[in-house]
Amino acid sequence: MDLTIGTCNIFGKYREQCPVAWRGHFFELIATSSLKASDGLTRPLPAVMTVVGYAASFYLLSLTLKRMEVGVVYAIWSGAGTALMALIGFWLFKEALPPLKLVSIALIVIGVVGLNLVGKTA
Repeated sequence: MDLTIGTCNIFGKYREQCPVAWRGHFFELIATSSLKASDGLTRPLPAVMTVVGYAASFYLLSLTLKRMEVGVVYAIWSGAGTALMALIGFWLFKEALPPLKLVSIALIVIGVVGLNLVGKTA
């Protein structure tokens, strides 16, 4: 059975890194959302959440990089982060999500999948 999210096959060699990577993503999304809410780091609580969130996310990213290839990790990290933040921006901050943005998000996801496929065959 192949249950894969990016390179995180839950039965494969990276399975122990998947929860760490996704927790890192969670903190990165919280930090970026808090950065937006901080109004240029002028609101104390969102500013603190930004710093703590980014610190936690980069720590968890560093743990993931101990066992996974940097190119694959960064492709997933940046691609998933960009796509998810665009959706969070739409839902949380009422930012526009026109068709071109949706197509662009889809292209990012396709690019991440492509990089993962190349990594598996190389």
